[in-house]
This record gives sequence, C-alpha cells and structure tokens, in this order.
Amino acid sequence: MELAYYSDYAVRLVNTEEPARGKDALTSVEVVRDLFGPSQSAARRATDADVTRFRSVRARLRAVFEAADSGDERLAVDLLNSLLLEFPVSPQISGHDFRDDDGRPLWHMHLADHPSNATAGYAAIAAMGLAFHLTEYGVDRLGLCEAPPCRNAFLDTSTNRSRRYCSDRCATRANVAAYRARKRLEADRSEKTGLAADSTQPSTAQGDRRPGLSGR
Repeated sequence: MELAYYSDYAVRLVNTEEPARGKDALTSVEVVRDLFGPSQSAARRATDADVTRFRSVRARLRAVFEAADSGDERLAVDLLNSLLLEFPVSPQISGHDFRDDDGRPLWHMHLADHPSNATAGYAAIAAMGLAFHLTEYGVDRLGLCEAPPCRNAFLDTSTNRSRRYCSDRCATRANVAAYRARKRLEADRSEKTGLAADSTQPSTAQGDRRPGLSGR
C-alpha cells in the first residue's frame, strides 16, 4: 500500500461533515467502519463510543485543511504535529497479499498502528498520511472546495497547483454560477448605458416650441 493512499483517510473523515449545510454523516458505528475501507480487521474494533471520538479527530483534521487553505503554513504544520504526537504509528516494510509474476512479495511501506481503540488507529494513519503528503508536495496542496457552500477537503495533485474544487460537479456548478453572474452584470451595464443614452436625447414632448414651427 503506497503512503499516498493513507492521506485519503483524512479527506474521507473530514468530508463526512458539511458545516455550511448543517449536514453530518458520521452518525453511527457502521459509518465509522465504512471509513476504514478495505481494512476490515481495523474496522471491526470500532464501537459506538468511536462515533464521538471520530468527530473530535475530524474537527482537528479540518482545522489543518483550513489553516492550509488560508495560507497559514506554520499553523497547519503545528496542528498536524500535535496529532502525530498524540497518535503515533510504526512504519514497517510489508509484502502481504502482493505477489509479482514469480510469486515474490512486492515490498512496500505499511503504517502499523497499535491503538487502544479504533479512533486512535484511524487518526494515526490519517495524520501520518497527511504528513507525508504535506512534506512531499507542500502545504498549499491541502485545499477546501471554493464552490459555496461545499467546503469539502481535497488533496491537490494537479501539475500546476491549480485545483480549486473537490469534484467535477462542484467545478461545473461554480463555473455556471460565475457565467450567470457575468451575464447579469453585462445586462445591468447595458440597461444603464441605454438609460444614459436616452437621457441625452432632445425632448419632443407636445407643446415644445422649436425654431421654424412658430406661426403655423
């Protein structure tokens, strides 16, 4: 399993909540277990008590993304370091379940956790994965979606550091909103220009006395 995979643990957890919409999907132990993905052995450790603990870790992880998104690099690092200190892991070389054509193990780095509960195990992996991503690609690669009211977390893997949205759906929605706003602005400007032009025309109202018409 590549280390980059672990950073997605943080994104998955943070995005179980949509604060601007008042939505929270983290409501049961089943949701907690689903967050572990294919790591079913770790998921089985989850209990109802982990729902509250997961929410606490989620808030701390979101704070990392918020600091990074606002450009506060030092705060993002400090917040992530506090998670790493509280939830440590042990990197190990592993080759389980992966074999090449000759049947030999495909060695890779694995983050082994030794948690007292499911939350501690998940938090350790999420924090370490995010730390690897941050140090490898930069703090500015941790983003929050710019399409309001979404604000979902994402990891920018674009070649030119240009990602602004968490998904194609949000990008499309934001582009459509921007297009409509431009059209409204153009229409307002056209209307104001037309009114200004009308105000400069000479009056032709009944009763006007114009040269050459008197005495008729």
